[in-house]
Amino acid sequence: MSNRLKQNAILTVLFSILFSTYSFSHAPDQSYIYLRVYKDAIGGRFEYTAKDMNMALGLNLADKLTEEAIQPHLKTIQDYILSRSSFKSDGKNYPIRFTDFTILSLDEMEDFTRFNFELEGVEKIPEELDIEYAVLFDKNPIHRGMLIVEHNWKAGIVNNEAMFSNVYSGSDTNQSLSLKDASLWKGFVALVKLGIWHIWIGLDHILFIVALILPAVVRRKYEENSWHWQGVDSFKSAFWYIIKIITFFTIAHSITLALASLNIINLSSRLVESIIAISIALAALHNITPIFKSKEWIIAFGFGLFHGFGFASVLGEKGLGGDFMVWSLLGFNIGVEIGQVLIICAVFPILFLLRNLKIYPAIIKYGSFVLIFISIYWFIERGFEVDLPLGAIIRKVFAFGG
Repeated sequence: MSNRLKQNAILTVLFSILFSTYSFSHAPDQSYIYLRVYKDAIGGRFEYTAKDMNMALGLNLADKLTEEAIQPHLKTIQDYILSRSSFKSDGKNYPIRFTDFTILSLDEMEDFTRFNFELEGVEKIPEELDIEYAVLFDKNPIHRGMLIVEHNWKAGIVNNEAMFSNVYSGSDTNQSLSLKDASLWKGFVALVKLGIWHIWIGLDHILFIVALILPAVVRRKYEENSWHWQGVDSFKSAFWYIIKIITFFTIAHSITLALASLNIINLSSRLVESIIAISIALAALHNITPIFKSKEWIIAFGFGLFHGFGFASVLGEKGLGGDFMVWSLLGFNIGVEIGQVLIICAVFPILFLLRNLKIYPAIIKYGSFVLIFISIYWFIERGFEVDLPLGAIIRKVFAFGG
């Protein structure tokens, strides 16, 4: 094997290590705080998956939870929550008192344990609550805490499970919550932010976009019985071309996200995630040998339909439903589109500057090979539900190279 081929093999595996760490990109990575506001009392619940509790406390709980499995660890979990959560108003602290816990089982999703609580010392409902929430942020930097006011009759909220009031992160653990009025706009903005964030942490979505962007600054030219790449002259036309393609992607995933959220069409997450993985390979293969000549929008739209089902798994029963479904869908989709456009704005100018360099065809070719490798790797893991031993492959490659 030549040195160049060895280098390419090593780079491919290194890229795979980096990307495989995000193979959970479709996992919600979210915990939930539900609040119920009454005339002179405030209660609610915290909700966590087994993965959350295992990560936070080093437990070994199975994904399908039971009350018997939680009971031995109940005090440890509750103490952990108490150490990282608080409710205050005008300097007055409202201690959290846990009442009981239940298990919420969801089809095609991990179970949630619901830790129900009441706030002590509430004699009159304050106009504003200062809420601190820092659960899991030290263990998982991409984790988000979603605060939902489930019931607040005076604010016109009854059995709401759709509109997020606050979204907590490691850099934003202290936020205020108004209890005197409900803000549809605030919930809408929270969903927009969630859509942007999901694109930025969803590496499978990002790689699909990258596969579409790579050839956007060049055009295929058929000469001497073969295809060649030629740099485009106009930045504007090339930029709007890729925006058009990504818009087809957005339209497609908006359709299936709505269908899945309305329970009109439901596909197994295993099938959806496998197709999303292989969509990267097909888009990358199109860069090497044209499948849909000058019709990349077909790839974007076709596979965008499956990416929409993937987005639906993120929101699931936790983020959509009830009277706010339309606003949730609209906000999330707008956020996804903004996230995509921001990625394009960051990457596209660099590619445009490189388009006429002799190395650019190699960037497309070998970059596409890397994307195909990652795609197949993910497809095997997701489709067959196995963990591939990348570490052994790395050691072999480096041993061979030495």
